[in-house]
Amino acid sequence: MSVFVLDRSKKPLMPCSEKRARKLLTAGRARVHRMYPFTIRLLDRTAEDSALQPLRLSIDPGSKATGLALCRVEDRVDADTGEAGEPALHIVALVELVHRGQAIRDSLRRRAMLRRSRRGRNTRYRAPRFDNRGGKRTGWLAPSLLHRVETTLTWVRRLRRWAPVSELAQELVRFDMQLMQARAAGKGIEGVEYQRGELAGFEVGEYLLAKWGRRCAYCDAEGVPLEKDHIVARARGGSDRVSNLALACRPCNRAKGAQDVGEFLAHAPARLARILAHAKAPLKDAAAVNATRWRLFNDLKSTGLPLQTASGGRTKFNRTRLALPKTHVLDAACVGRVGEVLRTAQPTLQVQCNGRGSRSRTRLDAHGFPRGYLMREKSVLGFRTGDMVHATVPASSRKAGTWVGRVAVRSSGSFNVQTAAGTVQGINHRHCRVLMRGDGYGYQLVAQHRKESGYRDGASRRALSLFGLKAEVSRAV
Repeated sequence: MSVFVLDRSKKPLMPCSEKRARKLLTAGRARVHRMYPFTIRLLDRTAEDSALQPLRLSIDPGSKATGLALCRVEDRVDADTGEAGEPALHIVALVELVHRGQAIRDSLRRRAMLRRSRRGRNTRYRAPRFDNRGGKRTGWLAPSLLHRVETTLTWVRRLRRWAPVSELAQELVRFDMQLMQARAAGKGIEGVEYQRGELAGFEVGEYLLAKWGRRCAYCDAEGVPLEKDHIVARARGGSDRVSNLALACRPCNRAKGAQDVGEFLAHAPARLARILAHAKAPLKDAAAVNATRWRLFNDLKSTGLPLQTASGGRTKFNRTRLALPKTHVLDAACVGRVGEVLRTAQPTLQVQCNGRGSRSRTRLDAHGFPRGYLMREKSVLGFRTGDMVHATVPASSRKAGTWVGRVAVRSSGSFNVQTAAGTVQGINHRHCRVLMRGDGYGYQLVAQHRKESGYRDGASRRALSLFGLKAEVSRAV
């Protein structure tokens, strides 16, 4: 992953490679500004004396995770005609932002259940509060949905603070203007052809993949080519609506043919009931994205940067054409006008929204009784819960080794360090050094091919070596 670079006034410069950053730190020309994502600050350079290239920040909004791709834009010109072609994108950084909207929704539901039970309890009289409850303003979003928009905007602002972003691109579900292309070619469009658009097949296919979990509805096969199947066959009067479409592998699709789904699954009534119920069930993740897309669009437009939008079908079309694997971050890189995507083997910085803790100082058990109390002071000896620390414990201790992770403070000065391998308890504060203050997010470097073992520790060691530390037994968080 490229290293972000700031000038001596903390203005963004063009990102550089890890090797270049290591040379600058070794020569004393730079200082470490931030650990995740790794950012350095030059001591002898200003933005006015530097040459900047256009950078595009592409966004692929999602319900559970949002992909962010920072790419350098290289304009391409056709050598024969002299016309400008689709630009080539060189990936600089990939960020996968994991939301906590479901956790917020569950917390609000538990609070509502508690208040509902309290109303039915035989307790003191509570006066009605209907008069002081104002109506919802225009554009109101539920807290779980608003969280997705605000965290995405937060990371857009952060990346703009660390890199000279010149344009934005957002995936916005819509169809291409096929009518304009057809008129230019001297053709006409009538009826349903005008409504579908050029990328209609890609839009419906992406919807079905998300709805059925990328597996066969009849045998649960994964990792195989999937085909669209009509639950009620068209030969029996079935329609092309998405409520009548499912995903099936080729053997199941051929075996079913034009049979009634009840006859085909007569031996599996439980699966038949599940398919019929799931076919008409709403897609909650798609509804969440659909509810927030225009709010995110308007907020991105208010940044003042040029903003281009593209449909989900266009994104899938680009990804399929370039033969790229299906990930949130690579989907983000394929948003908008894309001719070619280069440097796709970059590792992904996974950012987990953890929040900043709870205001409650009392921990409750499953029955609602207190089981423990938290101290009121959040800072102990210069450390706060959630800070990333580097702990070097001498060999004389039972916790000997080097540990990197999030710290949980105690008033006694004996802290716990949460690493990827587990929690190490009872580390004295004198052995800890703050790498980065807690900001409500957890960070983890993940390879594009997650099956590669040992990558996470290797990436952590490289980042720590840039920081000037030796990670002998360290684990990244």
